[in-house]
Parts: sequence; C-alpha cells; structure tokens
Amino acid sequence: MDTIADQQPLITRWLDMLWAERGASEHTRAAYGRDLRAFTTFCEEQCGNGLLSIGRVQVQQYLASKHQSGSSARSTARALAALRSFYRYCLRQGLIQEDPVALIENPKLPKPLPKSLSEADVEALLEAPDTETAIGMRDRTMLELLYACGLRVTELVELTVSQVNLRQGVVRVFGKGSKERLVPMGEAAQEWMLRYLHSTRPQLLPPGNSDTCFPGRAGRPMTRQTFWYRIKHWSKVAGIEKPLSPHTLRHAFATHLLNHGADLRVVQLLLGHSDLSTTQIYTQVAKARLQALHRDHHPRG
Repeated sequence: MDTIADQQPLITRWLDMLWAERGASEHTRAAYGRDLRAFTTFCEEQCGNGLLSIGRVQVQQYLASKHQSGSSARSTARALAALRSFYRYCLRQGLIQEDPVALIENPKLPKPLPKSLSEADVEALLEAPDTETAIGMRDRTMLELLYACGLRVTELVELTVSQVNLRQGVVRVFGKGSKERLVPMGEAAQEWMLRYLHSTRPQLLPPGNSDTCFPGRAGRPMTRQTFWYRIKHWSKVAGIEKPLSPHTLRHAFATHLLNHGADLRVVQLLLGHSDLSTTQIYTQVAKARLQALHRDHHPRG
C-alpha cells in the first residue's frame, strides 16, 4: 500500500468501525478521514512509506510540520487523536506489530476562557424576574445571591436557612469535598434575602418544618436542572443573547471582582478553589477585557 487510493479501503474500514462500534458522528468521521488522508499524503511525499510502514519518527515529523504550518494546538490534537485511533485499530487487526503513536504525548491545549457577562448584562438579568410574584421573588433572590457570592449551582439549590446569617451578612457554604467556607453576601443580596425569607418563602412551603432555603415544587429543594431552566428563562426575558448557565454568573462574580481590583487569593477563597491555578484563568478574562477597553476607547488603541 503506497498511495492514498491503495490505502483508502483500509481507511474506509476503520471509519466504518468508528460508526459501528463507537457511534462516532458523521462530522467526526469526516474530520478523522481528512486527518488520516493528510497524513497519508505526508508519508508518501516525505518518507516514501505507506500507513502501515511508518514509525514514531514519521508521526513526530508530521506533527512538527503541522505546527510549523501554523495549525492550532487543537487541530494538531485532533489529528493525533485520529492517528491514535487508526493505529490501535490496525494493531487489533494484526496489521502492524507496534503502535507508532503509543509513546507520543498529546499537545497541551490552552484552557478556554470561561464565558462571562458584562456588568450591564448582569443588571438586566437581575431585573428580569417579576418580584410581585412569589416565584419571581424567589428567583430574583437566587440570582442576587448567586452573583453576590459566586456560588456553584449545587451550593445554591442545596442551601438551607440555617446556613444564612443575615445579622453578619454571610453565607456558610459546603463546597466540593464538603469543604466549608464563609462568603459575604453584600448589602444588596442581604436585603433581598431578608425580604424573601420573611415574606415570600413561607408562601412556597407546605405546612411543616423545612430548612430548605429555596423550595421548588411541593416544598422540596430545587434541582440544578430546574434552576438552569429558570435562569435561561430570565435571560430570554432580559434580552441576553449570549449562552447562559448558572455557572456563567459564578464566572461574572470572579471576573468583575478582579476588574475592580480584588486580590487573586481573595477571589480563590471566595470561590472555594483549593488550587490558585484554577482561579488564575480569571486573570486572563480580566486582561482580555482591559485590552478590549483600551482598543475601543484609547486614541492610539
């Protein structure tokens, strides 16, 4: 097998396997097919070898050539994933004795910047619920607390009244690994919580004792999925076109704190991150925001 035409039946069998055994989508199979044909061309032109005759050195040369030609790390990672899958298939079929990709590490991909909202977007979202209704008042209070404290959605929906200290203005949160942290609410969220707990929450609970802070149907704690639908609903009411989830407000909380000069380690503590490197992604968001402001408003931007 020396040409693409000669090797196409093998490539087709591998792509069929991806569909039959792994349920790979048409899009994935098309992309993997393009990657493998490009590698086949490289092997023919640069090495004079077919797919079943190459070694690890040829794979490394191909990846290096992709990098030199300006391919992104994500594109290179996908090409390597295609080769890894193909040669594992060939090894299982007994077509090769050694996998040329086995010892090659995946390229490090840049962490994607978390999607955030502008402060104007957040204000529009907070104003969206109709607070004349009990459900609207509950949702407004949840949104205020989510943004003011940077809570995870699970931390929010599982919150109990006993975790809220209105006198001190703090919320006692149990995060991942049951790690406890105290998060200040801020005056605005504290006022909404006071109004909600005293006037609205009793309307949403059936008779009997319950410590659930934000009840859903029949007084049971709200699920994460339910709140996800609630926040999607209010984002539509607010006219926000960006994709939105409860985690987006957590990102906004961290980004806006850094934009206003907060210390990174303080943000780490408020978010409940055990590792500072997890929090550092938000410095990139803040930096990108500052660069955009400079570009748009500075006379020499």
